[in-house]
Amino acid sequence: MNTPSSHSAHCNTALRATEQVGLSRRTLLRGGLGLGIAGLSAAALSACGSSRTSASSSGTISGTLEILTSSADASDAAFKKVNAAFQTKYPDVTVKFTSVPNDSYASTKSSRMTAGTVDLMVLKTFFQVPDYAKNSASDDVLLAENGGLVELTGKDFMNRYTPSVLSAQAIGGKQYGVPTGLSYSTGVFYNKKIFSEQGLSVPTTWTQLQEVMSTLTAKGVTPFGIGGKDTWPAGLAMLGSVAALYPDATKKENLAKAIWDGSVKLTDEGPLMILERTQTIFQNGQQNFAGAGYDDIPSGFAAGKYAMTIDGTWNEPTIASAVNGAFEIGFFPLPISDTAADNALLNGKIELQLGIPTSSKNQAAALAWLEFFSQADSYKGFLATSGFSSAQPDIAATDFLKSIEQMTSTFQPAWDQLWIASKNAGQDALYPFNYPALSPLGSKTAQQAASDAAAAWSTN
Repeated sequence: MNTPSSHSAHCNTALRATEQVGLSRRTLLRGGLGLGIAGLSAAALSACGSSRTSASSSGTISGTLEILTSSADASDAAFKKVNAAFQTKYPDVTVKFTSVPNDSYASTKSSRMTAGTVDLMVLKTFFQVPDYAKNSASDDVLLAENGGLVELTGKDFMNRYTPSVLSAQAIGGKQYGVPTGLSYSTGVFYNKKIFSEQGLSVPTTWTQLQEVMSTLTAKGVTPFGIGGKDTWPAGLAMLGSVAALYPDATKKENLAKAIWDGSVKLTDEGPLMILERTQTIFQNGQQNFAGAGYDDIPSGFAAGKYAMTIDGTWNEPTIASAVNGAFEIGFFPLPISDTAADNALLNGKIELQLGIPTSSKNQAAALAWLEFFSQADSYKGFLATSGFSSAQPDIAATDFLKSIEQMTSTFQPAWDQLWIASKNAGQDALYPFNYPALSPLGSKTAQQAASDAAAAWSTN
């Protein structure tokens, strides 16, 4: 039997060894929505449990609780409110909350798990992997499968969440994460004042969107604000393109399988159109958008520097706060298809699933935090600040979410919730639609970007 000190040394040695062969990849979407990989071996972590107790002899929850998330202003603020209320209830616990940019989340999580300094963390690309891609499961899925995450199946607080949501995130029929909410990632916020002044209606087809962009440009108004510096916000245009051109889960799943088995090439007409139309959006973004940060976009939108911005519903509180009533904000699904019906629904994801690594030194406090978070009052407050849709039934929606209920009447998973990147393919085939290469975010045409993706995929 290991003593606490020898157990910790064994785990850290194993983690350092596996990190040397880990795969580091960029993040596609904020919150996980993304394709980030932490570079950890689940097998090595499976033996690494808690090395010290977090409860006093009287049973009081105590000690330090280390929480790590990927950052966005609205969700960060929501977590901080929950943390403050939690510490009021549990004064013997010190919550240390760390939120890092998406592009550095994987590496930060890797180092924090190695050091044993994370008790509660966001799980990335956390959904069951199809058989054809089983060798490319994310590290967090491997953690779950190999005992590196605390199983939450049967915990009372899990019963508060919508069964269909839990089913969508189950790994081997078991639960390892708390779904903090739902978000929709393929919509467009627009300035109703600018649209009215220019005599524009909400576009429902690709042709109509092209007309809107042309009219705005002719009148000296920039159509789209895009945060290209962080890369992933530009990827929302790609997600919207897939959503409309492959407008239901079955079509997306068939596309993913066809790419994996080679019956569809990344240079074929369908995948190429995704890049072509994404590039058109980029060409209608603000000047030098490749250098603009995601967090800069709401203030630019509020100042009228552009008429629209593609963003997730999670960011509505931040955008509304920036606008501060200066004009009315509207929202519509990005209409990339030539058929209006294909553009009618938003695509979404399960937001920021929170799990406990078995290497956590304070599992008792982490479980207490998840139970506290899941209580109706705590959860309602979190949703109101984060802008997420509820993952629990019978939780009233905000006015904004009520206004888009018709667009979310049938849940449609976004592409990043279905696509599994191959660990053997090159970087240009990560998404696998190579949007970072597209000019003016990158330097290439859609055809060139597709060809590079196809070449990178050929190494799979």
